[in-house]
Amino acid sequence: MDATEKKRNAARASLEFIEPGTVLGVGTGSTVNCLIELLPQVRDRIERVVSSSRASTELLQAEGFEVVTLNEAGGELDLYIDGADESTKRLHLIKGGGGALTREKVLAGAARRFVCIVDDSKLVGMLGSFPLPIEVLPMAQAFVAKRLLKLRGQPVWREGFVTDNGNHILDVQDLQITNPLELENRLNQIPGVVTVGIFAQRPADILLISSDAGVRELRA
Repeated sequence: MDATEKKRNAARASLEFIEPGTVLGVGTGSTVNCLIELLPQVRDRIERVVSSSRASTELLQAEGFEVVTLNEAGGELDLYIDGADESTKRLHLIKGGGGALTREKVLAGAARRFVCIVDDSKLVGMLGSFPLPIEVLPMAQAFVAKRLLKLRGQPVWREGFVTDNGNHILDVQDLQITNPLELENRLNQIPGVVTVGIFAQRPADILLISSDAGVRELRA
């Protein structure tokens, strides 16, 4: 089974968590794109949709959904569905490969339930093989990079990329994230950091992992 089919199967499995009257948050990325293609099948169960990026908003609108802001939805979501670049069995995640980590973290925090959909290549014993995205204010980029070097990370500016919020991203290589919660808290304290791509303070509630054998479910 190829990676696209695995992603599609994970996305399909998440549809069962969309109950009638759901205010739904939708993430960003290739696995979520598969989800958006499937959402018209459960359109009658979805009361409102909030998106984490301009890219996902455009895809949702192309499928005939009216996308509202989180403010218009009252600041709360029943369900948030998104992918991840890495996940542990404790449902700690690295996210932000698509550059939407800030809005993704906001929607995850606003959601009563966060369902993460991945293929089996994303499940790891320890976070950090995937470079950790950190969104930074443009004027603080060099300052934050020097702080990250002191933590023995290797920050690389994602050149030519600007987030939907108008900020830059540093992708930090060579990190072994043995304590995701502690590192998330530490990086959040660096002035100029907008969002860290570690999702440990607010991990997923349910992880759906698609493999050749089917889709299995892990819960926090």
